[in-house]
Amino acid sequence: MKIYDITQEVFGCVVFGDDPAPEKKVLCDMAQGEPYNLISFSMCAHNGTHLDAPAHFLRDGQTVEQIPLTQTVGPAYLAEHNGPLTAEDARAVLAAASAAHPEAARRLLFRGSTVITLEAAEVFARAGVLLVGNESQTVGPEDAPMAVHLVLLGAGTVLLEGIRAAHVPCGAYLLNAAPLSLGGAEGAPCRAWLMEQ
Repeated sequence: MKIYDITQEVFGCVVFGDDPAPEKKVLCDMAQGEPYNLISFSMCAHNGTHLDAPAHFLRDGQTVEQIPLTQTVGPAYLAEHNGPLTAEDARAVLAAASAAHPEAARRLLFRGSTVITLEAAEVFARAGVLLVGNESQTVGPEDAPMAVHLVLLGAGTVLLEGIRAAHVPCGAYLLNAAPLSLGGAEGAPCRAWLMEQ
């Protein structure tokens, strides 16, 4: 059994735009003679490797704790793509994922500098994809991600942003991308990993 960690380390992670970066505060330090180590930390829900829930862009959308774990845990397909993902590209990835494993086309991950276009988002939404993930800190174009978010989140597709998968061969895996259960939150960090089936 081989497990691939596809998560960014939190305190050194990439931060989108003007989002606040994670901060760590040492409360107790054994190196300073204290009896134990203890830290506190603060971070934006969208730092590093994280999940976007529908509530991120939809007023009445699901919040993180309302997302069924079956949506973020299950067979998935990792593809490689660089640049804008067209509708034709999206259909080809869905076909490859379905051929690799009957359920893998329900959760799609992209390594490389993939930008999900509006047309690709519409293909995934119509196909009932449960989860779309990529290495960027946003699935859509960084200068205008809202339209892609609205299509995917509006279809109930959750977004796994900021993965690190360059070290993982493309193909079908078991994905675990369960987010922290942050009540009422529109997003949450997660420890995402892929396991060979």
